[in-house]
Amino acid sequence: MHTCRGVVDCLSHNGTEVTRAAFIVNPTKSDDLDSLREAVTAAMTKAGWERPLWLETTEEDPGRGQAEDAIKQGVDVVLVCGGDGTITACASALANSGVPLAIVPAGTGNLLARNLELPLDRDAALELALTGSDRALDVGTIDGEPFVVMAGMGLDAVMLSDASETLKAKIGWAAYVLAAARHLRDRPVEVELTGDDAAPIHRRIHGLVVGNVGRLQGGVPLLPDAHPDDGLLDVVVLTPLGPAGWLRLAAAVLLRRKNSPEFDRLRVRRLKVRAARAMPCERDGEVCDSRRDARLEIMPGALIVRCVPAGSATNGNRKSP
Repeated sequence: MHTCRGVVDCLSHNGTEVTRAAFIVNPTKSDDLDSLREAVTAAMTKAGWERPLWLETTEEDPGRGQAEDAIKQGVDVVLVCGGDGTITACASALANSGVPLAIVPAGTGNLLARNLELPLDRDAALELALTGSDRALDVGTIDGEPFVVMAGMGLDAVMLSDASETLKAKIGWAAYVLAAARHLRDRPVEVELTGDDAAPIHRRIHGLVVGNVGRLQGGVPLLPDAHPDDGLLDVVVLTPLGPAGWLRLAAAVLLRRKNSPEFDRLRVRRLKVRAARAMPCERDGEVCDSRRDARLEIMPGALIVRCVPAGSATNGNRKSP
């Protein structure tokens, strides 16, 4: 398989070779699959690519199996059309494969696309997938399960679980704020946190967020120092006391303050969490099983992402998220 960067490289590899892509789509995120398929095929044909391998996710398999199939069939790039859950499922197969991932955003979240400043418009996203260059990004894991945006325990997961689909459709990311507000008086949890080889620290927390990138819905800079290619996980541990503490925490986050009595920040390669009681968890917006213990780690440069526009001065190197 020849993994290439953009149309020109693929067409000139040996004078005859053209690129073939897989297009993995979450059908629940598209209003008109036939129209989408026609647009994708037309764009690739115009660029001199072969017809794409078309694969749809299912409720039973949200993308990993489809991405594994694409790798076996020797495609040069995998385009994924869906939200962050679909992206993560595909990334779990593409990590350490050397096959680039290209993102065609759909749905309401799209946190990875927004943090990487990728186009949210379908046609612009297709152009970047067909002509752009690649960047090696880190992949985080929580108990061995990958995430490319963020994983969380406590309030973060409860917020995602309680935000109704109807409300998200009406007011977008603000639905998560309303969901979080209902849990600000929840009892905190005693936890022990061990980062890398440092001594454990003990806190009473409402939640923690571990990020590969830094911005939440609405552009909120929760982890302002996070870069998706620095080989580190950025952690914020939420420890506010009472309504006034939550207000101070919100102000500190919005003002990009590095330190506050309402939270702790860590930057680590590995993090062990031991909690006094089970806490709900999430990874990349998907709520997963509650747990008392968790181990989070970083896999540096494991995922190749087609995200650098043609002619960009960054030439595939780090671009601040």
